[in-house]
Amino acid sequence: MVDVSAKSDTQRVAIASGVLRMQPATLERIRAGRIAKGDVLTVADVGAVMAAKRTSDMIPMCHPIALTGVDVEFSEITEPDASGCVGIKVVTTAGCVGQTGVEMEALCAASLALLTIYDMCKAIDRGMRIECVQLEEKRGGKSGVWRRDEQFGK
Repeated sequence: MVDVSAKSDTQRVAIASGVLRMQPATLERIRAGRIAKGDVLTVADVGAVMAAKRTSDMIPMCHPIALTGVDVEFSEITEPDASGCVGIKVVTTAGCVGQTGVEMEALCAASLALLTIYDMCKAIDRGMRIECVQLEEKRGGKSGVWRRDEQFGK
């Protein structure tokens, strides 16, 4: 692990996102609460928070971080892509006051939310695919603010 003891404690925030593409009928069943394993987005929300809290247990060189908050937001993608799939987008925000950032916590939360949705719906749609898990923004520390849209455009 990298020694961060010389770094100052600062407020740090990271935002990550990702998309799970699926058949329109799968999204409709999620929306209607007709998935056998339960309330998909509620379970995925809990899974995302759990993943953020356990990130250092899963990623070998990641520091354990005392998170001050994790937020999870879901939105529907109703416009079909070229393959006719719609989707669910997740945006996760992780925060802390510490010596190192929370990018990995936000990325783990987004990934686990999408994997949870996949797990809960795989019996009816095995062709689902996870796309574009990525860091959107990070704030805090010596390097300040970084935003994907400022570097790569929307």
